[in-house]
This record gives sequence, structure tokens and C-alpha cells, in this order.
Amino acid sequence: MLKGLAITPPVLGRISIGKVIEKNGKRLPEKDDQFTITSQVQTKDGWLLHPLNDELRQGKDDKLRSIPVRLLFNEPELNFRADYTLFDRQSGRPVCVGNGETCKRVTQDGMQSLPCPSPAACPLAKGGACKPYGRLNVVIGDDDLLGSFVFRTTGFNSIRTLSARLHYFQAISGNRLACLPLELRLRGKSTRQSHGTPIFYVDLTVRSGIDMAEALQTANVLDAQRHAAGFDQAALDEAARHGFGNGAFEDSEEDSLAIAEELYPAVESPLATPQARQLSSTASLTEKLDAQAQRQISLTNHHLGANKAPAQAEGQ
Repeated sequence: MLKGLAITPPVLGRISIGKVIEKNGKRLPEKDDQFTITSQVQTKDGWLLHPLNDELRQGKDDKLRSIPVRLLFNEPELNFRADYTLFDRQSGRPVCVGNGETCKRVTQDGMQSLPCPSPAACPLAKGGACKPYGRLNVVIGDDDLLGSFVFRTTGFNSIRTLSARLHYFQAISGNRLACLPLELRLRGKSTRQSHGTPIFYVDLTVRSGIDMAEALQTANVLDAQRHAAGFDQAALDEAARHGFGNGAFEDSEEDSLAIAEELYPAVESPLATPQARQLSSTASLTEKLDAQAQRQISLTNHHLGANKAPAQAEGQ
């Protein structure tokens, strides 16, 4: 296995609740009120639709607001990974990924592990450059039990809801999460910030037409059948855990530019100081982040030195 390369679940297609449109010469993300299932092929007009996109609709004009799915793994964090991520908008590559306690950051000295104060307290995250970023892998249909469709989101509502559902379903199913008949469901809510306009997010529920008792019974039966056939779910989870841990960042360079374009629209640079604006426009984001970090260190040392002198005077 190549070291430094994250081994992620095989992806057959994408699930989204939005798209990228061209407006005034700029490519901008546009939200939607339905799911869209696409292939992994992108043209100048956007992502090509996957055959399942029309197959799962009642009719061509019906909006797709629920998708029947199963999960690959019993462990919630293997199905859904969420962290704070800062992307380089020019290259699309992730520069800093953290969990609110620690982060991995690309610097001029290579990959470093540093404290992560979360975007609200991080000087590099100003202007919305760093966001929560979640990836959910699900299985649609029975043709390929190891091939998945990936849903990516930077929405707090989707991340919070999906995380809760996965842990709850794992608990009540006796760690048979991968055997439960589930569905992705689109929900809407209004907030004061949305000024009455609905905000759509993704939920994970038991499939329509099945109550919880039936879902648990189905999971028990499927789990027994898999054991009898020699299907080792624990070994699959362990293989996935090892694969994710093999690389610093999950997303490949091939995918990252499209992800940054769709989920991380252009924002004002987090480097808002006059000194930062004097940096060359050709400098990489990594170099700019390093420069900003050095300025923060210098500023902190200056404050520490200023506070130290009065304390010594009082002691004399």
C-alpha cells in the first residue's frame, strides 16, 4: 500500500442538493430543494446524471427527496467523516484539516500537527475560508455492496443530524448499522438568518413504509445471512479504518478542485492585514498561511514581552 495515500471507499457517483452555475462570468454554487445523483464524469455543462437519478423518481418531473440506502460499515465515523477544512481555492487542495483540538496543516516545512481552535477562534479561518466539511458514503441498490455514492456537505444541520442518527442507529441495532434498511431524506427549516427562506439539509431515517421494529428485524436477519455466507463485517471496518488512516487528507487532488468550487465559494482572503496584502499575488496559499502564522507568533511574543516588564518592576 502506498504510504501517504488515503484508501477510501470506491465511489460510483455523487449525491448533491445543489449545483454549480455560471453567473456574470463566475462559477458559483446554487442550492436546490431536491437530491441529484450524478456520475463521476463532468463536462463543461456540469456533472452527467447517473441512471439512478431518473430511476428513483416516480416520474421524470418528480423531485427526488428521498433515496433508499444501506451503509458500508458498522462504525459511524467510517460512514461519515467530518472535520474543519481549509482549501486552497486555486489548486483545490486541502491545506489545513482539524477537529477543533488538533489539525494537520501543510507548511513550507512539510506536514505539521498543530492545535486547532476551530474556525471561530482561528486567525487563518477569517472570511469563511475554513468550514465544517462532511463526507457520507452510502450504498444504493444491490448491484455492488462495496461500491458507494458520496454525499459531501458543509452544512451544520446536515452534519449534526447525520452524526446523531448514525450513532443512535448503531446503538439500537446492536452494532448492525450496515444491515439496517435506511433512506436519505431531504428536510427543510427556516431560521432568522434565512429570513423565512427554507434551508434544506439531509437526514437519515428508516425507510418509508417500515417501522423501527421491522427495520431491526430485517437487520438481524441480514446480519445472520452474512455471517452464514462468511461475510466478515468487523474485518471490513478494520480495513476501512486502516485505509483512511494511511493518508493525511482524504480527498484526492482530482476531486478537490471540484469540491472547493461547489462547497467553498470564493471569499475574502483570511489574510486581511496590510502586511499580508503586500504578499505577492503569485504566492501559494501555503506560503501566505505560513506568513500569517509567523506574524501571529511575533505578535504573541510582543505582548508577552510587554506584560513581563511591569511584573518585574513591581517585584523590585
